[in-house]
Amino acid sequence: MLWATHLERDRRRSVHTVRAYRAAAERLTAFLNRHWGERMDRAALSRVTAADLRGYLAFRRENGLGNASAARELSAVRGFLAWANEAAEQPRLRGPRVKRGLPRPISPAEAVALAEDVADDASEPWIGARDWAVLLLLYGAGLRIGEALTLPGGILPLGETVRVLGKRAKTRVVPLLPQVREAIEAYAAQTPWPIERDTPLFRGAKGGPLSPVMIRRAVRMARARLGLGERTTPHALRHSFATHLLGRGADLRALQELLGHASLSSTQVYTQVDAAHLMDVYRSAHPRA
Repeated sequence: MLWATHLERDRRRSVHTVRAYRAAAERLTAFLNRHWGERMDRAALSRVTAADLRGYLAFRRENGLGNASAARELSAVRGFLAWANEAAEQPRLRGPRVKRGLPRPISPAEAVALAEDVADDASEPWIGARDWAVLLLLYGAGLRIGEALTLPGGILPLGETVRVLGKRAKTRVVPLLPQVREAIEAYAAQTPWPIERDTPLFRGAKGGPLSPVMIRRAVRMARARLGLGERTTPHALRHSFATHLLGRGADLRALQELLGHASLSSTQVYTQVDAAHLMDVYRSAHPRA
């Protein structure tokens, strides 16, 4: 609990990160409790060695943990051990190598078709308008799904930009295309629930905050109907936003600001995507490719 509070209050980590890191700490302490046969406290955690961490990762891999997940798990438990005993020497263990995959954008036509299909399949017109607005925010403004669903009712009436609360409680200003503004306003005019300044703008069918699970489920069903790949997810719409902007000459630094990336290296991956797309076009079109 103290570790989770530290992450949330002092490190300003997201709710999802806090949940994942706390779970990793609980798994590690449970493993060490069985491994050593003693109660885990700060003093016991100060004795953890690289061999103990290797044993823990091996145990986790028996449950099907892949390289990327193992690397995240190791990062989480390292942070936990460093927090538990700041002065203690931390075990040195090289994490598994992870090949960073490129984002998989979809075409503009596919993005629009996906959003239209989700909206058309909704059980009520206002829910269709809601889902259309949410998905346009992901593709038209590059928001993360969590950022879109935590927008407060106070953003209304809309202007040309909207202030977004991103990771680690950092805010950024994002331009809104006319189509995105119209979609949000159409939803606001149809929703049966009162829109209040300090509550989430997007509501579930029963009036509570809209869960990202519902949007992911709707997208999963729509992509099956449209014959799109399994990697066509709500987050793929954000990838598509970034890739399409870069392909049309957007400045990398400006794109970093729009996406809310803390590091430029996170944004630079989209230059590789654009280059990969150009090579695909070259190979399919050039007579000597």
